[in-house]
Amino acid sequence: MTTAEAQTHGHHPGPGTTAPRGLAAVVAAIGIMVVAANLRPGVVSVAPLIGDITADEGFSSAVAGLLTTLPVLFFGLSAPVAPRLAARFGIERTIFGALVVLVGGIALRLVPSAIPLFVGSAIIGAAIGVCNVVLPALIKRDFAHRSGLMTGFYSMTLSGGAAVTSGATVPIANALGGDWRLALASWGLLAVVGIVVWLPQVRRMHRMTAPASAESLLRNRIAWAITIFMGAQSLIFYTFTAWLPQYLVDEYGMTSLHAGAVLATAQVVSLTMSLVTPIIAGRFADQRVVTLIVTAVCAVGFIGLVATDVWPGFWAACVMSGPGAAISLSLLFMVLRSRDAAQTSQVSGMAQSIGYLAAAVGPILIGAVHDVSGSWTVAMAVLGLALIPQAIAALQAARNVKISD
Repeated sequence: MTTAEAQTHGHHPGPGTTAPRGLAAVVAAIGIMVVAANLRPGVVSVAPLIGDITADEGFSSAVAGLLTTLPVLFFGLSAPVAPRLAARFGIERTIFGALVVLVGGIALRLVPSAIPLFVGSAIIGAAIGVCNVVLPALIKRDFAHRSGLMTGFYSMTLSGGAAVTSGATVPIANALGGDWRLALASWGLLAVVGIVVWLPQVRRMHRMTAPASAESLLRNRIAWAITIFMGAQSLIFYTFTAWLPQYLVDEYGMTSLHAGAVLATAQVVSLTMSLVTPIIAGRFADQRVVTLIVTAVCAVGFIGLVATDVWPGFWAACVMSGPGAAISLSLLFMVLRSRDAAQTSQVSGMAQSIGYLAAAVGPILIGAVHDVSGSWTVAMAVLGLALIPQAIAALQAARNVKISD
């Protein structure tokens, strides 16, 4: 057992709740992974098809951008509601309900009209936002003694789901005769699988203790540090992935295909870091050194990308290693710094609400910086400044302390 995990080994899930053991623990872990695999395809599948969608629906670039940003916005808007749902209905039932809503949102986009397309995207974002918040609480409650390992698998599956979706959506659309609505809807099949795999967990349906007032966390330095750290990494990830291909085309003269390959490679690095980092960090009671190292690597990537005209793929991989590691660390901090599953859910809701709202506006703000300055170098340099509050927040969030009201 690792140092950090040993500290939570004595955690009691709560009245009437028994953490799964043996085969039940394996089934629960598989269930978490399958649910995690569903938390990005409904969102990421739009980007590869945005050209076809824009052409068919007659959208402007701004409206098309809203379509890709809307689910991330609803990640943040739904996050504060998730802890209350988990307290009222139980984590298992809340996740099950969110998966059902996710299938409904994906299916709604089959309707041949622009309004259902946007409404469905918003519903998808809300459903995923709820799962984003309550799954770390479930890991805290049922896998406290293996929090680093489970967080690594969970975040790796998140990243893996996004990477597979990015690569598979266009071939799926081609196989379906170029029907982008059917291609988007095809990811609903994965959500149906998630519902089936999650069914054994619904029998448990343990309610958490109702979380304390959010005002207590709003006055807590550790909760704010986790929130700022989560927000900064979300801002960097979603903004960098949104603009990197265009940056490489404009500044390095790459083709769109080459730029996409660079981004895909960088996402593989991000996925690897999301698995490895929490396993390493979970071996220590204090994660500040690990956290600052990955932040520094990300900073080096930004510097290399804007200050040189060589090795863009290497610098992009360095940048993406940062949020890849940081999303796992954010989730790990939520688990390790909280006292129990109810508090994990509460701090998760606070951090992810603010974090994803920041992520939703990031691409717009950096795009505006580019428009005003006429330079992608300036825009990327400004984005890199988000590492400063992230590093400062890490000094508090990664300390071996507990959130106290």
